[in-house]
Amino acid sequence: MPQPLPHKLSSPELDQLSPMLNQEGDVWTADFQGLTLKTALQPIYSISHKRIVGYEALIRAFDTKANQILPVDLFKLPASDFENLLLDRLCRYLHIRNYGSIKDELNWLFLNVSPKVATVGNPSDSFFGQLLKKTGLPPHRIVMEIVEQPTDDAERLRETVAYYRELGCLTAIDDFGAGHSNFERIWNLSPDIVKLDRTLLTRATEDPKARQILNGIVSLLHQSACLVLLEGVETRSQAMIAIDAGVDFVQGFYFRKPSTELSGLETSPADFGQLLDEYKQRNQISFDPTRQVVNYFERFFLRAVDRMWSGATMAEACTDLLNHPTVSRCYLVDANGIQIDATLVSNAGTRNLDPRFRPLEDSSSADWYRQQYLRQALAQPETLQVTAPYLCVTGAYMCVTLSLGFYQNGELRVLCCDILSSPIDPRISTD
Repeated sequence: MPQPLPHKLSSPELDQLSPMLNQEGDVWTADFQGLTLKTALQPIYSISHKRIVGYEALIRAFDTKANQILPVDLFKLPASDFENLLLDRLCRYLHIRNYGSIKDELNWLFLNVSPKVATVGNPSDSFFGQLLKKTGLPPHRIVMEIVEQPTDDAERLRETVAYYRELGCLTAIDDFGAGHSNFERIWNLSPDIVKLDRTLLTRATEDPKARQILNGIVSLLHQSACLVLLEGVETRSQAMIAIDAGVDFVQGFYFRKPSTELSGLETSPADFGQLLDEYKQRNQISFDPTRQVVNYFERFFLRAVDRMWSGATMAEACTDLLNHPTVSRCYLVDANGIQIDATLVSNAGTRNLDPRFRPLEDSSSADWYRQQYLRQALAQPETLQVTAPYLCVTGAYMCVTLSLGFYQNGELRVLCCDILSSPIDPRISTD
């Protein structure tokens, strides 16, 4: 018979919640407003380890006729902050009870908590600590997920996250990349793990530019000392995108759907060996476009430098470079990173000029020392350097930059050349 809701939660709260739980063998369920709540677990995999490293606990609700109720409808039932808090704690109590019955003494359990619930009441209350003590689940095996959404009390949320961290739990930001995402929350909360919303993956599947942005977000999060989990992986191609993006963990229907059948989860198969072999093969058989650019244009650069050594002007020395259909512009920089004289713009570069960016065109005396291609050329004279594709500040177009350090009259100079990154294949010669 369903247990009535307690009228208030007083310490110790577990005493009020325990009667709402039912055990059948190793499986626990809970009663809430005439519904039966069950735990569903979905594995989380480490790509590098090629195995399960944790499970996300999800709530599933069923009515008296065993019809499943959508989670969004379940969480609409609470009519007050008190009932929101009760449902949140009941779900966590249920999940931990069920996870404790699984023969797994290593992997993480990911538990969701919304900022709305996390900021209700005293963040340093003893409920969760008592729950872990009662069930015997070590706190270092818990990852508390904060759903990425606005909160009215950012300071209280920070205190709540600090409370879980002091208990010994890991913390995670969930749904990063959805509507309310921003890096300020990453900086304020310093989570151990960031879960990227599946919309980032969906866009990356459809748009190469979005794929580059995904890779950049992963890189920034790693630089912020966060491990990165990509959720919503539903196809093999999306699994390959996740591998290429450099995320640490993946989760999604492609590997396994959430299941209320909790036995045997620790042996869930995954084909990471095949996926990684395919990734290696793809990267081995595909040519490196930047290496191709270096190999092709090196002779043009050496020819230009020889001509400058012989007393030719910059324009005369760079004639062959500027006549190539993929070359946008050439310029010379001194050892301090300061551009010498005006930029030489090719016919291709002239055609690519956008009048909206005219204030950026004149780069004489510009300081390029911050650019990695410039510092590398200064550090390794006589070695041609090349960048990955990037947005050129002088014309707002995508390019790669080649740079070669050389000595002229005893002074170190760097010859730089911007190559339009698309659509011309740099391997095509026009000699």
